Amino acid sequence: MPALFKSPLATFGRFVPKDAGSRRIEHDIAYGPEACQRLSLFAPLRRDSDSLPLVMFFYGGSWRSGFREGYEFVGRALAAQGFLAAIADYRLAPEGRFPVFLEDCAAATQWLLANGEHYGGSAGSIRLIGHSAGAYNAAMLALDDRWLGPDHAPVAAWVGIAGPYAFGAASAVTKAAFGPRGPAQDAQPVSLAKPGSPPALLLHGGRDTVVLPASSEELGRRLHKAGASATVKIYPQLDHIATIGVFALPFRGRSSLFSDVVAFCKKHAE
Repeated sequence: MPALFKSPLATFGRFVPKDAGSRRIEHDIAYGPEACQRLSLFAPLRRDSDSLPLVMFFYGGSWRSGFREGYEFVGRALAAQGFLAAIADYRLAPEGRFPVFLEDCAAATQWLLANGEHYGGSAGSIRLIGHSAGAYNAAMLALDDRWLGPDHAPVAAWVGIAGPYAFGAASAVTKAAFGPRGPAQDAQPVSLAKPGSPPALLLHGGRDTVVLPASSEELGRRLHKAGASATVKIYPQLDHIATIGVFALPFRGRSSLFSDVVAFCKKHAE
């Protein structure tokens, strides 16, 4: 996966039009003591109910780059659809090697579950969304008992967009993030599918040459075989970056991906 460098992403995030029906309500909430353990919160301007479903978004960047300000368009897009949405920074490689980045993602999720009600969110459940490496993070929190508990009760559902869920020989990226041998078998989402796993929506671009669509298809097969609920959808016209780019207003008409995410999260907010 290519690194997402701060300058172009900051430019995109600054100038792309944002959803008018939403606003950032908090910018720099600490969910832990480390400098990068911060999150931002987004909410709709108008509320149809007193209690907003919680959504946590994890960005990608090969576990070595990324920052939440570059993804404000994602938080604003989700908030405009009636969610209390959070975007969390987490420690990155090389300092934040596995399992540190998952520890941070879990801590951010637990913070939102514990405090979301104070900001108008609903208590008790959350929907996780991730893109690329962030989709891996969401998958691990949803499927691995080590992070949010053995019954996964807080995770109502999760969405993985262009995520890597199975790994072969170690690459430079996985060595940097996981160590010299890359992810161990018990750190690969395809090995963690089991009955009772939270419902999953696995989305991928048909033109993705960074993380191949077979990754989502294989995890979908494993989840189905285990008796869990999983929907896999491939968008033939999208590449790796476009699968998150279509969250932005100017590009949303290129694909149904964003509306598919919203419909799935609303279905599992009832």
